[in-house]
Amino acid sequence: MSLPLQETQNPPAASRWANRLGLGFMRLLAHLPLSWVRAMGWLLGHALHLLAARRRRIARTNWALCFPEDSEAQRHRAVRHHFVLFAQAWLDRSWLWEADRDTVRRRLSFQGDLQALEGVEPTVLFAPHFVGMDAGWTALTVHLQRRCCGIYAGQLNPDVDRWMAQGRQRFGDPHIVAMRQGLKPLIAALRAGEPLYLLPDMDYGDRDSVFVPFFGIPTATISSLPRFARLSGARVVPIVSRLTRDGYEVTVMPPWAGYPSGDPLADTALMNQRLEAMIATMPEQYYWVHKRFKTRPPGEASLYGRD
Repeated sequence: MSLPLQETQNPPAASRWANRLGLGFMRLLAHLPLSWVRAMGWLLGHALHLLAARRRRIARTNWALCFPEDSEAQRHRAVRHHFVLFAQAWLDRSWLWEADRDTVRRRLSFQGDLQALEGVEPTVLFAPHFVGMDAGWTALTVHLQRRCCGIYAGQLNPDVDRWMAQGRQRFGDPHIVAMRQGLKPLIAALRAGEPLYLLPDMDYGDRDSVFVPFFGIPTATISSLPRFARLSGARVVPIVSRLTRDGYEVTVMPPWAGYPSGDPLADTALMNQRLEAMIATMPEQYYWVHKRFKTRPPGEASLYGRD
C-alpha cells in the first residue's frame, strides 16, 4: 500500500497542535459505536461534497468519462454518495488503527478463496483503490497467520506519518518497505513467501507507465503488477474491500490463471479490464477523487480542463 511519496518535515507549531488535536479526535472515535462513527462520516462527506469544489469536479469528470450513459442527476447522486463513503472510510481509520484486536476482527469479515493465501508460494495481492483499501490491509494482518509485505511512502507531517505507520503495523508483524528502496527488497520479500499488497491502479505519471484502456480511455497505467509477478514467479490474487453497515467485507478472489503472459502491455490492459468488472459491483466505492486520467498521450489535451 502506498501514498504519494513525500519527505517528512517539521511543520509550524500551530500546525503541530492542530494535527495533534485531529489525532486525538481520531483516537476518541475508536471507542465510539460504529454507527456513531458512520453518522459523523455521513455529515463529513456531505460537507466535503459541498466545500471541496476541486475534488468534486475531478470526481464528476471521472464519473462522466467512465459512465457516459448516466444522466446529470445520476452523476450528481453517485458522486455525492462517493464523498460520504470516502469520509466514512477515512474516519474508520480511527478504530482500524486504535481499537482493540477483538473489535477490529469482528468488524472485518475476511472471506473468499482463503486457501489461495495458504503456504509460502510467492503471491502478489492486487488491491485496487476502493475506499476500504486500509481495511483490506488490516484484515490481512489481523486474520492471516502469514507475514505480509506492504509499500509505504512517508507523509509531510511527522505526527501524521508516525500515526499512519504505527496503525498499519499494529498486527501480524508486517514487513514494510519504503517506496524509495526500489524493487529489490520487494522481490526478495515475494521470493521469501511474503504476499505483497500492491495498489497499482493510480496515475503515477508517464514514467514506467503504458497507455492501456480503462473504461475505453487510453490511460497511463504502471505495469508493476505483471512485472512483480514475472520477476518473482508469483501468482496474482485479487483482494477487494467493500464498506458495509457492520464494517467491511474483505474478499480474496481466486488467483488469475495464466497471468502474467509475458506481454507487459497485454497483461496491464487485462488488469484494467478486470478492475472495471470489480468497480461495476460497487462503483461509488472506487477512488474517484484522484485524477485517474491526468497523464495523456503526447499531443492530447487534458480531460480535466484548466483544473
